[in-house]
Amino acid sequence: MSGLVRVLVSALLILVAAAAEARTLRLGYQRSSTLIALLREDGSLEKALQPLGVTVSWHEFTSGLPIMEALNLGQIDVSADVADTVPVFAQAAQAQIVYVAEEAASPAAQAILVAGNSPARSVADLKGKRVAVTKGAGSHYLLLAALAAEGLSFKGISPAYLTPADGRAALASGGVEAWVAWDPFLSAAQAQGGARILRDGTGLSLYKRYYFASESFAAKNPDVLAILFARLRDTGAWVKARPDEAAARLAALWRLDPAVVRQANDRRSYTVEPVTRAGLAEQQRIADAFLAEGLLPRAVDTAALGIWEPPTR
Repeated sequence: MSGLVRVLVSALLILVAAAAEARTLRLGYQRSSTLIALLREDGSLEKALQPLGVTVSWHEFTSGLPIMEALNLGQIDVSADVADTVPVFAQAAQAQIVYVAEEAASPAAQAILVAGNSPARSVADLKGKRVAVTKGAGSHYLLLAALAAEGLSFKGISPAYLTPADGRAALASGGVEAWVAWDPFLSAAQAQGGARILRDGTGLSLYKRYYFASESFAAKNPDVLAILFARLRDTGAWVKARPDEAAARLAALWRLDPAVVRQANDRRSYTVEPVTRAGLAEQQRIADAFLAEGLLPRAVDTAALGIWEPPTR
């Protein structure tokens, strides 16, 4: 073998090895994924992953259920924060996923809204009315729980399954009597559209938000998940420590008034924690509620879902 050929072969082997070591984190998120929005904007996640040779590709979705569908189909590796209801539907679809992290309960960060001039004064007044809700979102369970508290079933209303943007438009146009929303959509509808809260999640739904990874990605990339967990935890703490600065940054990204974003952030905990089995107690109640209303195709044992554990600090 000539010297030139040896050089070329060596160079090729180096390139092959580099390609084998290169990794990509495909991250799915939605507009309300506050911590991910900040990490994407400042590039700090990419910087933290750079020493591992990991790049990040960002994939935006309208809500949590499409994110989890993409995760189940292998189109992304990790889902940003989705509401507590979403994994229940993913389990029913037999998704191979694991919990990575949670944001602590934020019950006031979602609510049932009506127009400012609506005659409705309680959830009971929605009987027989058309109500916009995003299928599978945390707001979906809030609606079930609020109806049950009034002795009503889901069949007692006429649901309109809409994205957050379409739900807000339907409420503004009078196409629906009520809309179940979460922040920042909730705060924006109050400030910009004069919407009125009929009932929020306090006493009805904890409204935790979870991060997930596919089982295969979690098994092969614990170092990547450890860095992601640390960056999420630190960013959540920063939002609460610097609320005005956080609101200003997010307002520019979301094209909202900083005061609206500040209100939305005040309703969210942004406390990122490891997931524990004891902390998942409400998940089974959520699954049973959806099953009872015929909204799940099969019963789900929420305790069967795996939990990834971050390294101790």
